[in-house]
Amino acid sequence: MSVPARLDATVLVTGVGGPAGLAVARSLLARGVGVVLTDADPTAVGLRFGPERVVLPHSDEAGFADAVVAAATVRRCSAVVVTVAEELRALADREEEFHAAGVGTWFPDPDALDACLDKWRFARILQAAGVPTPATALGSANGVPGPWIVKPRRGRGSRDVHPVDTRRDVAWACRHVPDPIVQQRCPGREFTVDTLVDRDGALVGAVPRWRIETRAGISTKGLTFTDPAVLDVTARTLAAVGLRGVANVQGFLDRSGAATVVEVNPRFSGGLPLSLAAGADLVGEYVRVLHGLPVRPERLEFTPGVAMVRYLESVFVRP
Repeated sequence: MSVPARLDATVLVTGVGGPAGLAVARSLLARGVGVVLTDADPTAVGLRFGPERVVLPHSDEAGFADAVVAAATVRRCSAVVVTVAEELRALADREEEFHAAGVGTWFPDPDALDACLDKWRFARILQAAGVPTPATALGSANGVPGPWIVKPRRGRGSRDVHPVDTRRDVAWACRHVPDPIVQQRCPGREFTVDTLVDRDGALVGAVPRWRIETRAGISTKGLTFTDPAVLDVTARTLAAVGLRGVANVQGFLDRSGAATVVEVNPRFSGGLPLSLAAGADLVGEYVRVLHGLPVRPERLEFTPGVAMVRYLESVFVRP
């Protein structure tokens, strides 16, 4: 198991009330790394996992960025891991302050972040790059064959996401979903790929897994696998949006073996525990980069066929 470059490292982790933040914090705590646990919710479960905890403002509040910089500086953190995409956007222009305080960061380019957070823009970027993605329209089903998915142009998880089968239902959903986009519903089996792209833009780690069961948009049961078409479309997607660092790519693989991408989240995923259990140390290698060391691709290799059968208890079955 890899460890940060500094044995005295203390890493601030945001969003520990969510599955991704909690998974990152628990991974670091398990290897003896000091962790400052932070969340905007004072009742967040992740705040109970260690003595160093800070309640932050929400990412859309004026004092959020200042509070994160202060928390990392006062507690002499060596690095910050941000697990909420909207927080990344709020912190994107504060890297110099972190670095002046000796705090390692790795925030994606703001334009790449915006490309992922804006699903309408994301669809157009992939279409222009020739990456398979569903037909998409803004606010209506014009030019989009059914059946459809109606969802917010900017949204999280499965909130306000409606699968619909008739144009009448499309119209209803568009009236009830904020700033909606309409996409053709993809056939096939749903997958997520947990990824790490190095600072030079090379995809150095990618762990595909089937989304067997989901709750509130989070994969709660899954199975790691490997497929050349999925890995190819994943690399092309991340290159098209210019994203570097950690991300999770979501899509579908149809019966013919063709892969289609529906979205990218520019952060660790809620299903991260399965990728870690399969042997890909995405957390450790990401934190190494935060401490100025290169990624070791061999630490990101994984075992296909590892199943996550219970999410909350983190029970896995290996082949």
